[in-house]
Amino acid sequence: MGLIQDARSATSLLSKALQGRLRRKELARKLAEHPLPGHNFKVGVYFADGEVNLYQVRQWYKPLEELSKTWPVVILSRNTLGALKLLDESPVPVAYVRTVVDLEEFIADQDLHVILYVNQNARNFQMFRYGQRWHVFINHGESDKMYMTTNQFKAYDYSLIAGDAARERLGRVLWDYDFEKRAIPIGRPQADHYTGTVPFEPDDREVVLYAPTWEGDRPAAAYGSVETHGLTLVEALIATGRHRVIYRPHPRSGAVDFDYGQANDQIKALLRRANAHDPSAKHIVDEGAELGWQLSVADMAIVDISAMVYDRLAAGKPLIITRPVNPEAEIDECGYLSDCEWLYADKAGEIVAQIDAIEHDPEAQARLSRWCKHYFGDITPGVPTQRFHAAIQHLMDEWDKNAALHAAD
Repeated sequence: MGLIQDARSATSLLSKALQGRLRRKELARKLAEHPLPGHNFKVGVYFADGEVNLYQVRQWYKPLEELSKTWPVVILSRNTLGALKLLDESPVPVAYVRTVVDLEEFIADQDLHVILYVNQNARNFQMFRYGQRWHVFINHGESDKMYMTTNQFKAYDYSLIAGDAARERLGRVLWDYDFEKRAIPIGRPQADHYTGTVPFEPDDREVVLYAPTWEGDRPAAAYGSVETHGLTLVEALIATGRHRVIYRPHPRSGAVDFDYGQANDQIKALLRRANAHDPSAKHIVDEGAELGWQLSVADMAIVDISAMVYDRLAAGKPLIITRPVNPEAEIDECGYLSDCEWLYADKAGEIVAQIDAIEHDPEAQARLSRWCKHYFGDITPGVPTQRFHAAIQHLMDEWDKNAALHAAD
């Protein structure tokens, strides 16, 4: 048995080594096809993660593409698989800087003034060592999760935050932090790009987006609803014959809990069977990279505690939030979650009645509008993009000011 196991391990290692070599060759070919000009880029987006966390940078694609019309933008990728995907899909150039030496050489060859960070990867620390530029946390979403109040915010020169709610949330936990200088509110520029190709012709069916998060890696972050709410609510929506479900699971679903991944697969299978039974239903299992059209086309959204709550809130359209079953899941009920529309697991089968009630409740509509303004300020189309660009311009002006002060250093 030991010899067989050793042989399998050796075969697996050899296979991985061959795959790694093929990927590196493919990456080298793609990089050769996309040479980068020297002394060109002013804004860098630092991304040290692999393919599984690309969703964190994807949501910034369109705002970055728009920004690049004013300030040349490049994504700094530290991971082979991540770089391969980015080269295929990013609308702005990509630099592959796997090693610290690669990173140093690229920085020396460019004129980067602002470095943007979409997550708290430990390897961000390797980039922090380079001064004479601003390190700016932009995050990969707005939410009331504990992730949004980490003391790691202090590691950055500045943070671009959504609005008043983020300022209040951080104010409760960050001691001796200069919010007036270092926290710049910009709203949600992604909301100006909630577009894309809708994979069905609109008809008289009511469209419901169900976008759960993953199971989480600890009880405090156990917000995922796929196992506890998902199957029941999807079955109820399918049964009416008047709803169309867009199911957008988190890409990490099942990464920690096998049963959670199984429940995710069961929901996908359920929707596909429903389509086979009634082709006019056109339910969607959405696992694409593009996020935007789902938020704008859906009449109602059902989401877990995650950035999706606030992506939808930024659209100013109604939503329901699943209440976590795990009693250890941390819920910050100082903000929108204190006044939202909850869906409890034991009521998941009554989702249709809850949707109908919310859509005909003027008080629910007024609450939604009030919280939308509190989190994102003015969501008039185009305004968040203007604020994002104004923030970058401010940072560039501050860079020029400091560069002049230190010109003789």
